[in-house]
Amino acid sequence: MPLPSAPALPFDDGSAGARKSLSGQMGTGSLALTVLAFSAPISVVSGYIPFTIVFDGPGAAFGFVTVTVVLLLFSVGYVTMTKHVPKPGDFYSFISAGLGKVPGLGAAFLAVTAYLLLLAGVYAQLGVVVRSLLASFDGPATPWWAWAAAGWLIVSVLGHFHVELSAKILSVAMVLEVAVVLIYDFAVLVRGGSGGAAGLSVAPLSPAEFLKGDVGVTLLFGVLVFLGFESTALYRDEVRWPNRTIPRATYIAVVFVGVLYTLSCYALTAAYGPKAVGVATATPASMFPDSIGHYVAPVFTQLSYLFVTTSVLAALLSIHNVLARYLHNLGYDRAIPSYFAAVHKRHSSPFRASALAAALCAAVFGVFVLAGKDGVTLYAELTGLASVGVLVLMTAVSLAVIIWFARRGIPAGENWFKVFFAPGLACLSLAATAVLALLKFNLVVGGATPGENMWLVAIPLAGLVIGLTLAVFYKARRRQIFDGLGRETRVVDLTLDA
Repeated sequence: MPLPSAPALPFDDGSAGARKSLSGQMGTGSLALTVLAFSAPISVVSGYIPFTIVFDGPGAAFGFVTVTVVLLLFSVGYVTMTKHVPKPGDFYSFISAGLGKVPGLGAAFLAVTAYLLLLAGVYAQLGVVVRSLLASFDGPATPWWAWAAAGWLIVSVLGHFHVELSAKILSVAMVLEVAVVLIYDFAVLVRGGSGGAAGLSVAPLSPAEFLKGDVGVTLLFGVLVFLGFESTALYRDEVRWPNRTIPRATYIAVVFVGVLYTLSCYALTAAYGPKAVGVATATPASMFPDSIGHYVAPVFTQLSYLFVTTSVLAALLSIHNVLARYLHNLGYDRAIPSYFAAVHKRHSSPFRASALAAALCAAVFGVFVLAGKDGVTLYAELTGLASVGVLVLMTAVSLAVIIWFARRGIPAGENWFKVFFAPGLACLSLAATAVLALLKFNLVVGGATPGENMWLVAIPLAGLVIGLTLAVFYKARRRQIFDGLGRETRVVDLTLDA
């Protein structure tokens, strides 16, 4: 199945000049919506929540409450670190500061690899979703990769411009998809007492009910669908008042997603009552569309497919922006050629890093398609693998927070809970989840047995090893570059002459 060659990106390269740093005035709402789009809420409700119901039955909703608490603990240490390590490198900067520049550059390349795999995998999801949408309207059969390529072109063009353009588009997409999910939740709750399958019950929110199921797998899937909020610090140079905006946006994203997924899981369970586990096992993909068509209006069945499509497209734009900023930061520190650190003179965007992200993704995606991978398999393998990589990075960040503050002491205005206790609990919880993800790897990426497809782990591991090796080389042979790793300095002049 050949993949058409990627078309040239239809925009200028800003060669008339470039600035040396990113800039912007995003507020809390725009930043929160930008990172929330990463998690594609309606796609999660439609595609992932049914699997938590399969593994934990009626108690699955409480699993999202538990995950929300764990990720709030992570956020406490994370946002505290953003105030005392005011750099836009996110995982790269924080791990460099806490664990050292060698692990930091390794983490940066692991992050690039993980987000690149995630981006390619979600493009596959877009192709499959659009093909299903056309089929729901009795449209013609089309190759899924063609729609993925069309999505690549749209996202690559938008990524060239200032992040505030992306923020506006993502905000609209987020409001629409969240509105659809809340309409469904409200309809089930209102009709649950009389029209629900078995009436409303507090059982799905009971710890006792939760403990009856497969707790580990439920928590694993719960953590994986939250990903995206951890990228807020990447936009430090593009937001207004970062020391206030980043913490607020981070907490808003975690709490909002936690409440939405808990409510939606509860509603989906209540909608089917005793049949919920059976339906989730037999027909997980149609569980939400069929239910919203029944409880709201038949037209919402097809509307749900439409909004899943826009949700996935919004997620792609959000992931692309994250990947571009990691590459921009690496270029800024000259860990990769500084050519990719240039900021567009007019759009104030990391346009070269964005183009590099698009090109790398096209290459990765093309290799898998030419190898004969179908869209569903490719989506499952790449997104699952990427999620495990991000999970490992979150664990490392929590450890880095503890070590950084242990070396420097607790600053004025902070306390032991913020710098030790909360990140410590988060580190233990996330590490356990990461280990479980490897033990249950077949559930994460697909496969019949736990050991199947374990070879995929070599891909993000290779990214980590490349980063570590480069850092050791820079330390031995390019000391000036090594000393600047982790966004240690932010005064590099990347201005391009006309």
